[in-house]
Amino acid sequence: MKLKGLREIRKKKKYSQVKVAMDLNMSRETLSRYETGARNPDIEMLIKFSDYYNVSIDYLIRGEEFTKR
Repeated sequence: MKLKGLREIRKKKKYSQVKVAMDLNMSRETLSRYETGARNPDIEMLIKFSDYYNVSIDYLIRGEEFTKR
């Protein structure tokens, strides 16, 4: 499953993959795999991304904030 918002938020903040990977203590390759959907993060990693970027987990997964329908 590709995390639609993960790459988008990184680009919006103008962060490189290397910076994010170093800040979150992972390899750049792992981050790239998360962004492309080649690998899925566990819930703990989703929480780290959410805290790091100050966005909801829903945003990371769907690329948009949750709204009631």
